[in-house]
Amino acid sequence: MSETTEDIASQTAGLSITTAAAERIRHQLEKRGHGLGLRLGVRKSGCSGYMYTMDYADEVEAEDDVFEHDGAKVVVAHKHMDVLAGTTVDFRSEGLNRMFRFDNPRAKNACGCGESFMV
Repeated sequence: MSETTEDIASQTAGLSITTAAAERIRHQLEKRGHGLGLRLGVRKSGCSGYMYTMDYADEVEAEDDVFEHDGAKVVVAHKHMDVLAGTTVDFRSEGLNRMFRFDNPRAKNACGCGESFMV
């Protein structure tokens, strides 16, 4: 089955969550004891322009977009979607490090420390 232009546009406009990220979000919420998901955003910072922000989402505001995969939700304020559209949220274990990673097709450059990026 081939993707339509509308399917491609909705993938680009939205946010994807990998199964590993969904598992980690659910695990963290169970450990915390409450909350409905992960709140993802960006703020101006660092040497390249933006950095990702993460927190627990305890409620959904009228201006929020909600993305869900495998029972896990990621909540994003709509004002951040111009920077985050098309991003894939993943969770990876690399050696002793475990972290959320963001594959953002809009990120053009990142600083050397990996904390910030430019669109």
